[in-house]
This record gives sequence, C-alpha cells and structure tokens, in this order.
Amino acid sequence: MILSVTEAPCLGQTPGPHLGDAYAAVRQLSETLCQPLVIEDYGVQSMADVSPPKWHLAHTTWFFETFLLSAHFKDYTVFHPGYGYLFNSYYEAVGSRHPRPQRGLISRPTVADIYQYRAYVDEAMDCLIRQRGEEPDIAALVTLGLHHEQQHQELILTDLKYNLAVNPLHPAYREDLAQADRKAPALDFVDFAGGLHDIGYQASGTAFDQFSFDNEGPRHRVYLNDFALANRPVTNGEYLEFIVNGGYRAAQYWLSEGWATVQREGWQAPLYWQQQGADWWVMTLGGLLPLNANEPVTHISYFEAEAYAQWRGYRLPTEAEWEVAAATVPIQGNLLMSDALHPQPAQGDGPLHQLYGDTWEWTQSAYLPYPGFRTAPGAVGEYNGKFMCNQMVLRGGSCVTPPGHIRPSYRNFFPPSARWQLSGIRLARSMS
Repeated sequence: MILSVTEAPCLGQTPGPHLGDAYAAVRQLSETLCQPLVIEDYGVQSMADVSPPKWHLAHTTWFFETFLLSAHFKDYTVFHPGYGYLFNSYYEAVGSRHPRPQRGLISRPTVADIYQYRAYVDEAMDCLIRQRGEEPDIAALVTLGLHHEQQHQELILTDLKYNLAVNPLHPAYREDLAQADRKAPALDFVDFAGGLHDIGYQASGTAFDQFSFDNEGPRHRVYLNDFALANRPVTNGEYLEFIVNGGYRAAQYWLSEGWATVQREGWQAPLYWQQQGADWWVMTLGGLLPLNANEPVTHISYFEAEAYAQWRGYRLPTEAEWEVAAATVPIQGNLLMSDALHPQPAQGDGPLHQLYGDTWEWTQSAYLPYPGFRTAPGAVGEYNGKFMCNQMVLRGGSCVTPPGHIRPSYRNFFPPSARWQLSGIRLARSMS
C-alpha cells in the first residue's frame, strides 16, 4: 500500500482522462513487450551500450518517481531508498548512479521486485494525474515521461536483440515472426526544390500529440539547394554488392576515423550478418534467418553508410533535406504496432517509401543545437542538450519505434560507430 495515497485521497478527482489513458497504455506496453521473455533474459547485459530489460523497466519507473511523485506529490514515500542510485541513467543534478557497464551485475532487486515497483509507482501516478493532471507543469512532465518510456520501449527490443545475438544458439525473442516475401521497387530519386524552408517542430493534433523534445526546436528557416532523395532505403542486396566488390577493403571510400574503426573492429559486413558457405544469414528478433535481399539494410554505422554512399557515387541527405521531404508524406509505416519487428521490403503507392518506420536513416548532419536553442533549467535540461557533441543525426524511426513517437522533426542521435540500433541508409544527391 502507498502511504502517500492514503494521506491524499484521489476520489472525486476528474482531470484529463486522455493523459491518464495515455499513461496507462504506455506503461502497459512496456510490460507487454517483456511477456515473451524468460526470467534469465531480464538481467543480461552483453556490452556496455545495452541495458538489461529489468533495468529499462525500473529506470522508466524511477523517472516518474523522481521527477513527478517525489517532487510534486505531498508526503510521497519512495518505494526503496537505494533505487535512485541503481536506476538513475545520466542525471548529474539528481545524484550519483551505478556505472552503466555494470547494470547487468545487479541480480537484486529481482524481476518480481521491479514489477512491484512499477505497480507501486503506477498507483501513485494515477492518483497524481487525477488530482493535478490539468496543471500545465504536471501534464508536461507526465507527457515527457511517457515519451521517455517510449524511447526505452524501442531500446528494450534493440538491446535484447543484441543480447540474444551473442548467444551461440541464436534464440528468438518470438518464434512467430516472419519475413515478407515481396520485391523492393527499383531505386529512383525524387526531386525537391531548394530555397528557404522552415524546419523544426510545429505543434498539431491532440494535447498528448503536441509534444516535442527540446532538441527539435526552435523552428527556424534554412536555405537548401535543389536536391533529390532516394525513393526508398538501400536494400540488403544492394549493400551486399558493396561487400562483394571489396568495399570493406577499400580505404578511399571511408572517412579516416571510419577506416580506422573498420581495421580495429574487423568489420566485414553489417552487424548480425553471418556468412555460411555461399549464403548469408541475419540475426533477427525471430532468430537466425536467411538474408532477404529486398529488405532495407540495417544495423550499420554512420561510417558504413557514408562509405556505401561514396561507393555508389551519391551522398547521405542532410537532416534538413530529410525533414523537408518527410513533411510531404503521412506518418505511417512499419512501426512497432505493425508487429513485424523487422524491416520489410518497400510497398505502397507514392514516390517516397519507408520514410517512417523500418529503419532509422543516417544523415550527414552532426547533432548540434538549432539556432536559438536553450537548455532547460534543472535536471530535465540534461535530457538532450549535453549530448550535442560527437554524434550524428538519424531520422524516421524503425520497425520497433512505438506509435505516436515519430514525426518529421524527431532527431535521433548516436555516435558514428554505433551499429546495434536499427540504422540504415537513404541516398541523396545534389542537383547542381
């Protein structure tokens, strides 16, 4: 029982049912994604960049407990005084934290403890939302927490995929996942006029949908030359041509740091590709499957994307070019709720395919602040701004991006060597 709830009864409170419904739906989805797991899966951390599923479930709960309940719910009692240290990710203003590479060493609290923690916090959050959910500051923090949890829903699956891939048995997250059997359309380019364009977040839709992370603004004007964007992402078959033609052995296509990384890491193909005789296989959330030449290539670094573009005689788009193009198509595609959990060959009408879903697309843009960007005060201001160095921007979402969590202005970012995320390539070219 939550002592603070009994001291501040929620009966008769009626603010914002939409926010309460959104909270319940997002929180439930995180637990639904973990239903196929066995207990041994919850604590595995096979490299420093990934986190165990148990940690994701706890950290997202800690976020609500720390930034909402402890700060805004009178007489709230934390579930466990040690959880703030265990499940803080990178918020310096909140206090010290357990080292990220050692998250997989935390055998206690148990998985059962973490689910109890979630239930405890959810009960208190339900009360807080019904009491004060119409207050703008509370509503904004709850909404931020929900979008934060949606980011971790994607990470639950991508991190789990890495953990399963290093297992020599190549176990499947779900045995019922299958590859689509269709041919990708021929590669073509769609022309876009240059000139002055506005980019950055622009509010629309419902209150819950009127959200953006701080790094998506301020909206501002950019000048672009005429450009063309590929009608679809690069496929496995096209990337295989790069491999067969010695792309990983030809220094002239690679940035200096990329070439050094290839040599140091021994890269010869995208992450999760395995060659068995003359055939290629790929690790998926459905286990080890034959490589489908028509699917978008994924799990490649920025370095590999840039090298491939150079080899083909094209380039990667800037993030402004990508956003201008993406604003012309509806936000739909192979996202998490399509339940494929794997990139699919392009399909559908229209000149541009798969701008949303399937695979995050590397851009040639460094992750930097927009003109006029200001870091928010307090711990929440640490969310995005302090990472604006040594990262590259990706756009568009992937096959495991939750619904309602992607838009034309969304800026994902990772170091240029990162490969465990569902990251791929869309080519671009200049028109002059």
